Amino acid sequence: MTDLWHTVGYGLSPRVCASTVNFHEFAQQTINNLPIRHKTLTTYRSMYRCHIEAALKDLDLAEIKRTQIQELISPLPPQTAQMTLAVLKSIYREALAQELVEYSPAHGVRGQKVIVAPRKFLTWEELDRHSFGKYTTQIRFLALHGLRWSEAVALTPDDIRDGRIHVTKSVHGQTKSKAGVRVVPLISPFKRLPATRKALRKVLLPHGVTIHSLRHTYAYLLKSKGVHVTTAQRLLGHSDPKVTLAIYTQVLDNEIDDTGLMLRTFIGNEKAVSPSDYAELQAS
Repeated sequence: MTDLWHTVGYGLSPRVCASTVNFHEFAQQTINNLPIRHKTLTTYRSMYRCHIEAALKDLDLAEIKRTQIQELISPLPPQTAQMTLAVLKSIYREALAQELVEYSPAHGVRGQKVIVAPRKFLTWEELDRHSFGKYTTQIRFLALHGLRWSEAVALTPDDIRDGRIHVTKSVHGQTKSKAGVRVVPLISPFKRLPATRKALRKVLLPHGVTIHSLRHTYAYLLKSKGVHVTTAQRLLGHSDPKVTLAIYTQVLDNEIDDTGLMLRTFIGNEKAVSPSDYAELQAS
């Protein structure tokens, strides 16, 4: 086993290379060697420290059972459970690869279903009617280009050329995923964003929206102007088209009314029943 681990360059302590493998030492070194961004690594370490370490640190890697994992996950809030389970699966994926266990006790474990409520956002028309003081330019820029906060903060004038924004990095170094590297058409002036989110959060709060919801403003603008969902996915930097579709399938009340008007016009207003006509029929 010592030769096995030194072959992959982990350099584990003698305790881990013994006939039994301590879960805590293996988990710590596995997490530290995962090929993930610094921000994700910080989250994984936090999930491990807060929700896994105390329960499993003294156990052997191979003796942990699925029931123990399920008991650990079940009480957690859905999104926390999902992330904690992802950490455990990563640990046991590595253990399987190194033939230290015969199966992963994290496989088949279920957390509570994550239910994501539709995010409130302002349409471009609503946003354009408001002034956000000295941050109006920055907020409109975010709403008209769909950049993540971390991507927009990392922008420099050199990234904007030939009428396009070249998104190649974030404040964390790499973009969130490979799909995050993209080109977006320049629509409005660029002005450096403040170093922290606090100022923009403060001016958006009275409108009941967040910095991230400005990406939804952009996505909804693309949808309302007939941009195909696959093009929108690329412009938004989504690696999973399901994320883009979830935004595209949000329907505002005015869209229902607009659809009714369009269909009445299509079949001929003399054949259609308007809302006022229907109210009169019901009253008679």
